[in-house]
Amino acid sequence: MPLSLESAYAKCERLANSHYENFPVAKMVPKRLRKHVAAVYAFARTADDIADEEHESIAEDDPARIERLAEFEAQLDVSDPSGLDPRWDWIFAACSDTVKKFSIPKSLFRDLVSAFAQDVVKKRYADFPELLDYCRRSANPVGRLVLLLHGFSDEERFAMSDDICTALQLANFWQDMRVDKLKNRIYIPMSDWRGATESEIFADSAGARVREIVKFQVERTRKLFDRGEKLPSLLPFPLSLEIRATIAGGRAILDKIESQGFDTLSKRPAFGRLDKLRILIRALAS
Repeated sequence: MPLSLESAYAKCERLANSHYENFPVAKMVPKRLRKHVAAVYAFARTADDIADEEHESIAEDDPARIERLAEFEAQLDVSDPSGLDPRWDWIFAACSDTVKKFSIPKSLFRDLVSAFAQDVVKKRYADFPELLDYCRRSANPVGRLVLLLHGFSDEERFAMSDDICTALQLANFWQDMRVDKLKNRIYIPMSDWRGATESEIFADSAGARVREIVKFQVERTRKLFDRGEKLPSLLPFPLSLEIRATIAGGRAILDKIESQGFDTLSKRPAFGRLDKLRILIRALAS
């Protein structure tokens, strides 16, 4: 039996609802947009899973992941729903409908897949511009997609959204250094190592030189949040509140890193209920 569009959207919403903590905006947008946001989430989540979780038994840089991502991306060009790969037909049926209704460029979806594929094979970044290019494809498309779904396509909002999304991505990088070292992955640009060695960056705790490097990255990331902080004032409620909470949460990550003396190798900064309440209060007060 052919998959109905209603069923495709319903499956996307079930996936988004099951991971709402990772994509809370799905709960904050107007009901009329919820299924479309869920379709975008299902696309991004599944592509990320292909690059990571689904292939834990395969060597991390195995070409099978790249090949599978290419097969996934190719579904964007399938015009006849009956020709969609049954593994992902529900995702692309919903995304195709969303793309048409909101005039969304497919390049945003392709950028996401490109970034996920890069993450499979690339473990080091030469300089900050190279890292920003990765963020441009891995984080910024999500913000732009959300704006487009809400009817905004101007460069002013896009630019601020890009700053916020990139900043949040960077904050997560500095937060997850302890996790990433287990994957032999370093997001700190090599041009910023300042004489530090890989063994220092992969140590069980951060020495003075690494702490200074992380401090520099944190300060640089804060400036990006500052550049995007006016975006909520240009958006309708409740999306404006969600973006304020996103900014507050990102800044809270940076504050946590600083409170640990910029050492995220010995302990990953984590948030309890009280921390989350503080983030909400900060968002409401901003």
